[in-house]
Amino acid sequence: MNNKPTNLIITSALKTLKLEADSILELIPYAGDSLVTAVEMLAACKGRVVISGIGKSAIVAQKIVATMNSTGTPALFMHAADAIHGDLGMIQQDDIVIVISKSGDSPEIKVLAPLVKNFGNKLIGMVGNMQSYLAAHADVCINTTVSQEACPNNLAPTTSTTAQMVMGDVLAICLIEVKDFKTVDFARFHPGGALGKRMYLKCGDLIKLHEKPFVSEDESIKNVIVEISKKRLGATVILNKDEKPIGIVTDGDVRRMFEKFDDFINLKAKDIMSINPKMIQENLLAVEALEIMKIFNITQIVVMNDKEYAGILHLHDLIKEGII
Repeated sequence: MNNKPTNLIITSALKTLKLEADSILELIPYAGDSLVTAVEMLAACKGRVVISGIGKSAIVAQKIVATMNSTGTPALFMHAADAIHGDLGMIQQDDIVIVISKSGDSPEIKVLAPLVKNFGNKLIGMVGNMQSYLAAHADVCINTTVSQEACPNNLAPTTSTTAQMVMGDVLAICLIEVKDFKTVDFARFHPGGALGKRMYLKCGDLIKLHEKPFVSEDESIKNVIVEISKKRLGATVILNKDEKPIGIVTDGDVRRMFEKFDDFINLKAKDIMSINPKMIQENLLAVEALEIMKIFNITQIVVMNDKEYAGILHLHDLIKEGII
């Protein structure tokens, strides 16, 4: 293995990064009428978006498919080589086909393009050669031409695939805007993992994991401490005679009690509670509770079911669920 001098490696890395960045900037003039037409076609599509390519473009196509599916545009991948050997059967009447190719002149593309048109489907080309067969036969063509590849030999697809990837993101984001795809819609397609949980997990879902700590306002300090220890949430809510929350006693309140009072045998819960505890409705998102905790620098928040006390949500619950 040859040991390349450090400065040569850094020079090569910086050159590659600049070429890749330039390839993206070169796309800006191509965000015009053709792109608008393509987005409008995709937004009005009653079927799926079938995305195809060959070689590295096929890999890019798969990524664009994944992005579209997760942002509300049903899509599927069809390899250009497999398409002309039977996979064309996956294309339905209302589908729109996007074919991605740098040259636009590969043999598979030349066979695939007219077949798609013969089926009566709309064909969108994403191509790096506007004088190519694909550019000439597509209903609309998105230009992804780059000046040169980052490869020293100007051969390996690098900046060209970057341009394709970015233009795929452009299509997806434009469709989000046109379709008014909301956070709640995004959550429907991302129910797993921390990302999904931030957008669908509600406070009421988390308090079910625990018992509900509470004592009356006239409860002894001993029973307050026992309740905090027993329910293991670092706090207990204080209820009045109507069973409405009027305060909270946390571990910190107990420690401050020891600092403030020499004799606490006769103290009641109401004597050491923090009044007007921070509250949140159980039907609100857990991430909203997190924001309140951050603002007020607290680790517990009282959860309500309308005007009824429902439980305590602890910061550790949010950490455990990956909200943080």
